[in-house]
Amino acid sequence: MALSERRPSADDLLVLLAVGRSGRYSTAAEELGLNHTTISRRIAALEQSIGGRVLARVAGGWELTELGREALSAAEAVESAVRSLTVHAGGQPELEGVVRISATDGFSAYIAAPAAAEVQRSHPNVAVEIVAATRRATQQRSGLDIEVVVGEPKVHRAKAIRLGDYCLGLYGARDYLVDNGTPASIAELADYPLVYFIDSMLQVDDLDVATSFAPAMRESVTSTNVFVHVEATRAAAGIGLLPCFMADRHDDLVRVLADEVAVQLTYWLVTRAETLRRPEVAAVVDAIRARMNDQRNVLSGAHGKGHPPK
Repeated sequence: MALSERRPSADDLLVLLAVGRSGRYSTAAEELGLNHTTISRRIAALEQSIGGRVLARVAGGWELTELGREALSAAEAVESAVRSLTVHAGGQPELEGVVRISATDGFSAYIAAPAAAEVQRSHPNVAVEIVAATRRATQQRSGLDIEVVVGEPKVHRAKAIRLGDYCLGLYGARDYLVDNGTPASIAELADYPLVYFIDSMLQVDDLDVATSFAPAMRESVTSTNVFVHVEATRAAAGIGLLPCFMADRHDDLVRVLADEVAVQLTYWLVTRAETLRRPEVAAVVDAIRARMNDQRNVLSGAHGKGHPPK
């Protein structure tokens, strides 16, 4: 076969780029407007032209091999050249594409969503998909560009970025505290039911140990969703261990034992290095970091509302 016939196709490299970023043939096919068979054929042709495997099968999708990562660099150069032909009114390259995020419920609503909206205002062709989930960082990020987790993650072949801290505090509904009294010490918490995560379903170690400040409190309403914690506490189900940045939005919630109970946790962002090189992903990450910085005092609980009823 002649050398020119063995040269990798630019189209095949762009297919690898889509699969390498998403980890899935189906997602790449949707993004490129191709069918699954064509994606598979293009990858096979690329592997034949460069003489080795570029993708390896893993649980839930595909990961780049060492050769695949080398080919990805060439694919990014092709993409950059194509993008340079399209500019918006400001003279900068126009960003486009889909950025997929997994994050906890509260972070999704109050950090990720406003950050995504900010990106959208500047780059209308960037779509952001947010999946709300409270879990550990996955080892294979198939179908995801960005994960935001609580606690420092232990991941391979990925970049972990510390976003910043937030605080959990104890809250009670104002009427609930009038009827049941306000706990005046850690010891008195044993007399109150706790609103928090379902213990047996909690996957995040830092959230699991968050209740170690108190004696065993009997469970009241528990859920995998922190918005349920907030609303159950507002509905007088008990004392809720809540993110301050969510609870302080409600005037009917009063923080109790603020000096004794202030559980500090940390948000971390996880992404592949090759994913972060995508301009649209980098724009979303920058917007998330800016939002975290802007909300620093709110996240720390410094803007707490209300005083215990007399």
